[in-house]
Amino acid sequence: MAAAERDRSEQGRRDPVTGPADRLALNGMGSFEWDLSAGTLTLDESGLVVFDLEREEFDGTPEGLGLRIPADDGVRLAESTSAALEGGAETYGSYFTVQRRDGVDQWTHTQGRILRDADGQAVRIVGIVRDATAELAHATILRKLESARAQQATIVQRTTEALSRAVTVDDVTATLTGAGALERLGADGLALGLVENGTIKIIALSGESLEILSERRFTRLDGSLPLSQTVLTRKARFVTSLTDLAGEFPLLADYLNRIRFDAAAYLPLIAQAKAIGGLVLFYRRRTEFSPEERNLCLGLAGIVAQSLQRALLFDQEREFATSLQASMLPRRIPEISGGEIAVRYHSAWSGREVGGDWYDVIALPRDRVGIVVGDVQGHDTHAAAVMGQLRIALRAYAGEGHAPSTVLARASRFLAELDTERFATCMYAQVDLETGGVRAVRAGHLGPLIRHTDGRTGWPNVRGGLPLGLASVFEQEDFPETRLDLVPGETLVLCTDGLVEEPGTAITQGMEALAHAVRSGPQEAGALADHLSDRLWERWGSGDDVALLVLRRAPDPGTHRAPRIHQYIHQADPEGLSEARYALRQALRDWGVPDLADDVELAAGELLVNALLHTDGGAVLTMEVLPEPVRRIRLWVKDRSSVWPRRRTPGEAATTGRGLLLVDALATHWGVESRGDGKAVWCEFDVAGSVRSTGDRPV
Repeated sequence: MAAAERDRSEQGRRDPVTGPADRLALNGMGSFEWDLSAGTLTLDESGLVVFDLEREEFDGTPEGLGLRIPADDGVRLAESTSAALEGGAETYGSYFTVQRRDGVDQWTHTQGRILRDADGQAVRIVGIVRDATAELAHATILRKLESARAQQATIVQRTTEALSRAVTVDDVTATLTGAGALERLGADGLALGLVENGTIKIIALSGESLEILSERRFTRLDGSLPLSQTVLTRKARFVTSLTDLAGEFPLLADYLNRIRFDAAAYLPLIAQAKAIGGLVLFYRRRTEFSPEERNLCLGLAGIVAQSLQRALLFDQEREFATSLQASMLPRRIPEISGGEIAVRYHSAWSGREVGGDWYDVIALPRDRVGIVVGDVQGHDTHAAAVMGQLRIALRAYAGEGHAPSTVLARASRFLAELDTERFATCMYAQVDLETGGVRAVRAGHLGPLIRHTDGRTGWPNVRGGLPLGLASVFEQEDFPETRLDLVPGETLVLCTDGLVEEPGTAITQGMEALAHAVRSGPQEAGALADHLSDRLWERWGSGDDVALLVLRRAPDPGTHRAPRIHQYIHQADPEGLSEARYALRQALRDWGVPDLADDVELAAGELLVNALLHTDGGAVLTMEVLPEPVRRIRLWVKDRSSVWPRRRTPGEAATTGRGLLLVDALATHWGVESRGDGKAVWCEFDVAGSVRSTGDRPV
C-alpha cells in the first residue's frame, strides 16, 4: 500500500500535466513567501506565470514586481499590506492589476498569512497570487444583469406610479406622452391605439418624426398593418429591422421609411381577456431584444392595458352620470324682454359622483321672470335625480304665481316628503324687468352679487331661511323676502358655492375673487358668463359642480335728445353716495350743462340722504333730460317706502328738517309720486341760459 502511494507521488512529480505545481499554474494560481527581515520575496513557477515574469527577470524583492504592477496599484497594495502588519492582523487580501507583455491588463488577487514571533512581531508572509480576470468578468456580468434588472424594475415602478394617477383616457395619454414619459418607459417613441368599431384609433403619438403616423389615425382591424395584426392575434411582435417590416406590410412602407427608428415592439393591450388596443414602442440603435427586455415590454403593455381599461370604464360612467345630470337641467332658456340672461354649467370630474347643482329661468305672469340656482346635498346620481324632481316642483310652484317665500316653503315641504334624507340650498328671485323690482329669498344659499352701472359690485343683504327639506323637518318654513332694485344696465349674478369655494381657503376669498372678476368682466351677459367660467373654473379646478346664472337689465340711456342715467345706492353706503354725486356731475358735463352741477348735486344729496335714513332699503337715482315742452333736467329718487316726505319749518337750533327746503330753493319744481309699493321724489331744473355747446349733442 505504501509502495503504491510512493509510485503515485512520484508519478505526480514526473507528470507535467497533473503535477501539483502545474495544476496551480493551469488554474492561474501561484504561491509566494516574503521574508520581512531579509526583504526577499520568493515566487514559485506558477507565481511567476501569474505575473508574466521570467525567472531571470525577477530579482527576488517586492520592488521587483514593479515591472508588472502599475504604480498606483503598487501604492494601494503596499498600503493594504502595511495596514495589516501594523494592525496586528493575521491575514490580508487585495485586488490589483498586472500589465502583461501583450498589453492586456489582468486583474490579480493576492491573499497572505502573516507569521509573527513570540513577541508578535511580523517576520514572514506566505500566501498565494491568482489571475482573477475571469472571476471579476463574471462578477461584472452579474453586476450588469443586476443593473439591468434594477433599471427594468425602476421603469415598471415609475410607469405604474404615473399611471396610477390617471383617471380618464385623456389622463392616460397625457401620462404616456408628457414630459419625461418616454424616458420613464425606456423607449424613444410611442404609438397608442384603441379598438373602436372595427378599427384601431391612434389616440397618442410621441417621439421625433412619429407625427406622420397621424395620417393613418384610423385603420381597419384586418391584419394588413403590424399593429392590427398584433391586436388580432394578441401576440407581441419584436422587430429589429423596420426595413424588413416595410417589405412585409406595403401599406406602411412609406411611413416606416420616413421615421427615424431602428427597432420596435408591437404589443397587444389585453384586459379582461379582451384586446382593447395596441401599443408600439420604438427604439434607436437596437439590434436585439433580450428575454429580459421582451418581458419588460410585455409588463409595460399589461400596465397600460389595465390603466386604459380603468379609464374607459370611468369615461363610460362619467358619460352616463353627466347625461343623467344634463337631462335634469332645462334644455333651453326662455327669451325675456327688457334684459338678457346667460347660464353656464360645469360638471365636476369625479366619475359617477356628479352633483345636484341646478339653475332655472321661469317665465312668470305679468311679464316677470323667476331665476333660481340651487344645490342638492351629495355628489352622486341620486343627488342629480333629486335635483331634477325638486327643480320641476319649484318651477310649478313659481309658475302658479305664488310669492317667492311661498314658492320656497312649498318646495321645502316637497323635498321633505320625498323621504330622501337630502336637503338643498337655493336662491330664488322674481324679477320685474320693466320696473327693476326684485323680490329675493334664500334657503341656506349664497346671496346674489350685483354689478352697478358705474362698475361697482356689492353683495346685498338678502335675508334667508334654513335649507329646503330641513326647514320643513324643523317646522321653520319661514323664508323672508328682500326687496331689491335693479336699475337699467345693472347685472345680477347667481351661482352655487362651487364657483367661490377653494379647498383650504375661506369662502370670503372666493367671493372677493368673483366680485373682482365681475368688475373686470364685459357688460353683455353671455360674455360675462364666459369670462367668469374661464377665470374661476380654471382657478378652483374641477372638484365641484358649478351652476352660474347672469341676468342683466337692458340699459336705458334715453335718446340722443333726451339722455338718461340710473344708479342704485345701497343703504348706509358712503361710497355709493360719493359715486352718485360724481356720476351726476359727469353726466351734466357730458350733456353740456355743467353750470347746474352744484345745484343738482346738492339736491340729489338731500333726497338720497332722506331716502336712506328714513326708509328700510336703498334708493334708485335717475336723472334725465326732458326736452318738451321746455328743456329741463329732472332728478328722481325712488325708494320702497310708502310714507311721503313732509316739508317742515325747523327752528334756528334744529340740525335736521331743511332738506326739502333746500330742494325747494334750488329746483324749479319738485313733487312726489306713488310708484308701485313705494314712491318717487322728483325735482326739475330749468336749463335755459345754462346750455353750452356740445358739438352734435345739444341738450
